[in-house]
Amino acid sequence: ISLLHSPAAIDSTARGYNTMRLTGTDSELWTLEKLKRVIPHLNYNLNARFPITGAAVQKKAGTARHDAVVWGYARAANDYGVDIIQNCEVTGMLRENKILKAVQTSRGVINTKKIGLAVAGNTSRLWEMAGLGSLPIETHKLQAFVTEPIKPLLDHVVVFGVGGTHFYMSQSDKGGLVFGGDIDWYKSYAQRGNLPIVQDVAECAISILPCLSRVRLLRHWSGLCDMSMDGSHFICQTPLNNLYLNAGWNYGGFKAGPASGWYFADLISNDRPDKTILNHDLKRFERGINIDERGAGPDPKLHG
Repeated sequence: ISLLHSPAAIDSTARGYNTMRLTGTDSELWTLEKLKRVIPHLNYNLNARFPITGAAVQKKAGTARHDAVVWGYARAANDYGVDIIQNCEVTGMLRENKILKAVQTSRGVINTKKIGLAVAGNTSRLWEMAGLGSLPIETHKLQAFVTEPIKPLLDHVVVFGVGGTHFYMSQSDKGGLVFGGDIDWYKSYAQRGNLPIVQDVAECAISILPCLSRVRLLRHWSGLCDMSMDGSHFICQTPLNNLYLNAGWNYGGFKAGPASGWYFADLISNDRPDKTILNHDLKRFERGINIDERGAGPDPKLHG
């Protein structure tokens, strides 16, 4: 459920959702009255920080349990004979001219014929280990938060973005409210966040659900996001003959995992990109093909 906060937002969303319906994607626009019936405890006060005027709804959308998905893929990969080595840090790469011969790790050297990079926020670090210099990617931190367990309150994913604010919230099976907002706005590889974002996101939570004001925060953490210059990803070959890149997914790496995996595997196997990902390469900026769906310009931290 995406909350809307003005008549202009309703009109703009209606245009987008009508286009989605024409392409077969389920989508609905809810009036304020219907939204109140479904989620009665949102802040519907006319003097609220973010007055609510309606909502855009995709009933097929939602959240997935990240750990369950990852372990499901891991078990399936293991059944196919994939060797998954845990607690194994990449420390370097052995290169001869335009070919990588091996990967150096904290548990020894791995010789290989082909290497695929799919490491999200650490992409630029491994890229430099391969002797390739810099990437058109910035690594930013995205914090997430979870409250103490409470009784069932929210059986939807609620999101909104207005006035430079971005916020999302859902309730986990254990009862904790899971929520987050914007990135930390400065580049870092540290997986811990700073307090101004904690305050900012908590204020957003209280503004939209005042009943949470006395609920205690259980924990918060930070993940690394590989933010690209135009907000679009890279699935492509690289200047090295046997190195392949899957990166630049910004906030959306988890949800893009299944589909991108098919195209990445196809690229590695056949040494040529599928036509669907043909322009998602590192040279698209040289060709003037910026795939900037959001229209935020060449500023990585603005792309969500």
